[in-house]
Amino acid sequence: MTPGQRLRQAWQAQTIAVPGVFNALVAKMAERLGFQAVYLSGGALSAAYGVPDVGLLTLSEFAQEARTIAQATALPLLCDADTGFGEALNVERTVRLLEQAGAAAIHLEDQQLPKRCGHLSGKSLIDAEAMAAKIRAAAAARRDPGFVVIARTDARGVTGFDDAVRRARLYLAAGADAIFPEALESVEEFRSFAQAVPATLLANNTEFGRSPNLDVATFAGLGYRLVLFPLTAFRAAMKSARDVLGDLCGKGHQRDRVPEMLTRAELYDLLGYAGYEARDRKYFG
Repeated sequence: MTPGQRLRQAWQAQTIAVPGVFNALVAKMAERLGFQAVYLSGGALSAAYGVPDVGLLTLSEFAQEARTIAQATALPLLCDADTGFGEALNVERTVRLLEQAGAAAIHLEDQQLPKRCGHLSGKSLIDAEAMAAKIRAAAAARRDPGFVVIARTDARGVTGFDDAVRRARLYLAAGADAIFPEALESVEEFRSFAQAVPATLLANNTEFGRSPNLDVATFAGLGYRLVLFPLTAFRAAMKSARDVLGDLCGKGHQRDRVPEMLTRAELYDLLGYAGYEARDRKYFG
């Protein structure tokens, strides 16, 4: 099956957790641990470049990272595509490049540039019909009909819950395969949205945001089929990096942090190092 078909099959069987992976090795970890899909977050990718998530990175940078991750794992990759990197015709190219890179799915959001993190204030929205045009362009541009187009609406934090529902219905009619309602603010809002928009739904379980921090089983009970954890591993890794660098700077050694590290053997096992050595010996006879 294609990546998009595998993603659809996974969420049809059960609600799935989709962790954000900020490099290829983390994607390999997720696969080994038993996840069924992984996510490339625009927020994590921007932070890795040392800039905030305000639409500064280009489609080329997203496509390159998507290709690197997709080549490292057999898991279907959901890729953040921000606002589509332009208008409807730009969205055509966005879909084609990310599909060619190996992504299984993208999500497009209805913000104006400069965009903002979905849980921050200061956002503004494009006209709902303009977003519907982007969704139609995305659906038409995909080569694989199984490639998944997810429409994200940020309306809840800008124009209110009812407008988020209205926009979601319009985006479904335009050809979206699933809906991502960003920054809902309570369990009751998640439940009410699912009742008002009978579709495949994605919940964003980010930390430090406006939404309640629920578990996957609870989201499943509310009617959601995909649950994103976009920056969870990234935030944990960055705190660990800060702490160990603090030890190096302040103590002059890393000895206290060694128990928290992957061992050389664990790292080499994750990388498949032994297999590379064995093939190298075979090629030389």
